[in-house]
Amino acid sequence: MSRLRQLGPGILLAATTVGAGDLLTASLAGSEAGLVVLWAVPGGVILKWTLSEGLARWQMATGETLLEGWVLRLGRWIQWFFLVYLLLFSMVTGGALVTACGVAGTGFYQIGDPNTSKIVWGVIHSLAGLALVRLGSFRLFEILMSGCVAIMSASVVLTAVLLRPDWGAIARGIVPSIPASGPAWLLAVLGGIGGTMTLLSYSYWIREEGRSGRQGLKACRIDLALSYVMTGLFGMSVVIIGSRIHLRGEGVDLALVLADQLAGALGPIGKWIFLAGFWGTVFSSVLGCWQSLPHLFVDFLGLARGRRVADPRSTRAYQIYLLGIATLPLLLLWTTPVRQIQLVFGILGALFLPLLCFTLLLMNNRPAWVGREFRNGLVSNAILTAALLFFAYLGFR
Repeated sequence: MSRLRQLGPGILLAATTVGAGDLLTASLAGSEAGLVVLWAVPGGVILKWTLSEGLARWQMATGETLLEGWVLRLGRWIQWFFLVYLLLFSMVTGGALVTACGVAGTGFYQIGDPNTSKIVWGVIHSLAGLALVRLGSFRLFEILMSGCVAIMSASVVLTAVLLRPDWGAIARGIVPSIPASGPAWLLAVLGGIGGTMTLLSYSYWIREEGRSGRQGLKACRIDLALSYVMTGLFGMSVVIIGSRIHLRGEGVDLALVLADQLAGALGPIGKWIFLAGFWGTVFSSVLGCWQSLPHLFVDFLGLARGRRVADPRSTRAYQIYLLGIATLPLLLLWTTPVRQIQLVFGILGALFLPLLCFTLLLMNNRPAWVGREFRNGLVSNAILTAALLFFAYLGFR
């Protein structure tokens, strides 16, 4: 049990970062561009593991979260960038998550017409997440997230296998190439797979476990490996599922379309198993983001004022931000189609990655800050540099 508990931060990372961005965006990408975007999943996993390991290595060496390192060591330019991006990311991500929850709820039980049902279920899930995060303990949070991970991983991977995909096409999809439709969906998959801004939350979860030094880094590498193996299998499965079906309309019936594919292979029980996994996927992301983004905001405010906040959850700023992220993005349920929200969500997330790459190259290569033992290795530097060049190329395209 103690060993399983040690994997907690990795499980939380998988649950938070595998959600609407993976399931809806990746399935829509598979439907729009086909398996040609499949290689973006393992590519994204390798990049996100490198980023997360570098983030953990910084913290094990200095005792500071990466956000603390940014604010205390890099100056005001990154503070303003981070604050603006956090506010924008919270609104778009909140809209994507409550929309995905609306789709998931509609898959179980449709209330009125499909669009009305999406709105009602989105509001219900957002407010439920607000109540659980505000009233529950961190241990309850871990238990809920772990259960959601188990449900979503097993059901979605099983769905992809039972659809009997073309394994030859899958092998060809692993070879890197740019879709004929352009790089937008490719960038969206890279942005959705394995999280973006929510990667910073890993810092606080490993601090909860009291990790530090070489032993702490070893534990982080183990649970990150588990997290990203799960993420990679899940993401590839979703792209495969999306490539086998044509998603019409604005995606409100997406859960039913995907569930019907499984029902054809397993019967009615298969449909409900998948819907449970679909729900677990998106609601776990709601819980993770509702818990972590207000934490980031409060921590940033304290650092910008020259002090650390011992317990962000107890502050008024945390409660206000939590209420805001649970309510303001609900406006997008009435105004923005599912397909557009998911595309913007993925691309906005991907835009955060070059900043992470650049700052980890800058900070983790300074022996005066991290020591020689915790510096980036040749492989880490090569991956981060290649990622920067690749994002620059996609931006040019």
